[in-house]
Amino acid sequence: MGRLKLIGSNLVTATLVCALTSAFWINAYGGESTQHAKVEPAPEAAEKQASAATAKQEVALAPSGLAVPVAGITVDQLTDTYKQSRGGGSRVHDAIDIMADHGTPVVAAAPGRLEKLFYSKGGGGITAYVRSDDGKWLYYYAHLQDYAPGLKEGQAIKRGDPIGRVGVTGNSNPDGPHLHFAINRMADGEKWHQGRPVNPYPLLAGKNGR
Repeated sequence: MGRLKLIGSNLVTATLVCALTSAFWINAYGGESTQHAKVEPAPEAAEKQASAATAKQEVALAPSGLAVPVAGITVDQLTDTYKQSRGGGSRVHDAIDIMADHGTPVVAAAPGRLEKLFYSKGGGGITAYVRSDDGKWLYYYAHLQDYAPGLKEGQAIKRGDPIGRVGVTGNSNPDGPHLHFAINRMADGEKWHQGRPVNPYPLLAGKNGR
């Protein structure tokens, strides 16, 4: 009988020791793991998030209230190419080219709604058209390398929102990546490919062009 009691006492003691030891290690490592564990974004998603954040931090505002639509470019770096000839002199540019490295974020110059995403092989390449909330202005972004993640027609756009990245798609010199940026004055009922061009340079640079 005494031997049985001794065995039982040893089993109870061993069980308590195991339980206390387990509790110690769970508290020491399990609790810390829970406290610090977090889901890390995939490398591609993290890169896109960082790109969007960088774009918003580097956007310059013009005196008119428009944002310079290429991240990292200041108003002093802009050149008025609005009246330059294109197509061997057969037409006028009706836009300004904002030179920047491949992949530089392109952002919305003004708020509105994304009306059209369009690919023009012999023209603007990968393009985006944003109409102002009052319907009177259309902002045109061309020669993009690609669109910003999740960009879709019909979505509301805020000033500084990502549109895409600088590229050389369409009828663009591969040695000179840039954003072709145009502004059109729109009449009631006009479609995204219509309107009358307005020189963006004075609105962005705060001074008259050449």
